[in-house]
Amino acid sequence: MVEFALPKNSKVQPGKVWPKPDGKNLREFKVYRWNPEDGKNPQVDSYMLDMDNCGPMVLDALIKIKNEQDATLTFRRSCREGVCGSCAMNIDGTNSLACLKSCAEVKGPVRVYPLPHLAVVKDLVPDLTHFYAQHRSIEPWLKTTTAEPPAEWRQSHEDRAKLDGLYECILCACCSTSCPSYWWNGERYLGPAVLLQAYRWLIDSRDEATGERLDNLEDPFRLYRCHTIMNCTKACPKGLNPAKAIAEIKKMMVERRV
Repeated sequence: MVEFALPKNSKVQPGKVWPKPDGKNLREFKVYRWNPEDGKNPQVDSYMLDMDNCGPMVLDALIKIKNEQDATLTFRRSCREGVCGSCAMNIDGTNSLACLKSCAEVKGPVRVYPLPHLAVVKDLVPDLTHFYAQHRSIEPWLKTTTAEPPAEWRQSHEDRAKLDGLYECILCACCSTSCPSYWWNGERYLGPAVLLQAYRWLIDSRDEATGERLDNLEDPFRLYRCHTIMNCTKACPKGLNPAKAIAEIKKMMVERRV
């Protein structure tokens, strides 16, 4: 008989309610907590913050909680450190960057969870090992066969413009972890973030491995599990369109068979 209930050790339990601080403009934050070392079920802790003494973004609130209430709270962030995208998490039911999500956009308690459908390392930190391995599998670097030029690989303004809307991807994984096809087939389907990156190299006029790259994607799962659900485009915090990039790759696959 099929069991539809979650295993007991995965059920989220009510967590600790932390003391209220002084202040009139109080806001509640419900934050997912899980520590693999204590053997307990995940839980949701409740924190209250005085928003008159806190920055406007969800990341500001998490930093304030960690600094002033609970030093054990664990999350990633790399603002101003050159690793944009580290603070990706699920906020109010939507994948986004905590540094860009304003608390004012959320009605009621601000609910903060790790990115969905990924193993959790601790609290709000997802395990992105497989995601990064998939990114490396598309060989995201310039591949050429001709001799290197004396100075640089030149590119026309028109060809450079084709990369707009692609190179800005910060690999935050918001799009991939919002994609049902990636939830169901994440071991084999590359997902929207990686496929957008793949398209960026496919249309780079300086790259000379188009056929090889398309061969690498020619697979029932790596590319074709996309069903154009469009969650990826809606979730992207940079306003990019992974669904369009995937459609363009499929078009390139058809055109080379003609």
